[in-house]
Amino acid sequence: MSDSDLMQLYSRRILALTTVIPHLGRLTDPQAEATRRAPHCGSSVSVQLRLSEGRIAEFAQEVRACALGQASASVLGQAVIGCDRAEIAAARDALRAMLKDDAPPPAAPFDALEALTPARAYPNRHASILLAWEATLDAMDQAAKAA
Repeated sequence: MSDSDLMQLYSRRILALTTVIPHLGRLTDPQAEATRRAPHCGSSVSVQLRLSEGRIAEFAQEVRACALGQASASVLGQAVIGCDRAEIAAARDALRAMLKDDAPPPAAPFDALEALTPARAYPNRHASILLAWEATLDAMDQAAKAA
């Protein structure tokens, strides 16, 4: 990867997102939790949440990921409260399609994921970018089963 490729991949927008990751930490009494790891890079994201009427009422995340994974978790955290499973899955699917199939970025409120468009050219980074989304969906499934 050349220096110019790195500069484009780790843009100011991406780095700015890494400095404001909402809902960092742990919940005192989570209904469910899930952890996802990216095998190639070792990044991981753990999510804890509580649902109310099928929507995320409380959310916490621990993000140990590269800047791309952190940026993705930041965008998720900014809008996750109040979302149902279908909304999170649709955003995850749109993010995956943006990365793998050159599709447009996810719609609002997750449209800031557009900053990750340069990562299309680096498939080995895609798993890290998707970690927070996958962990959130896993935790939502666990919470729904426990209800």
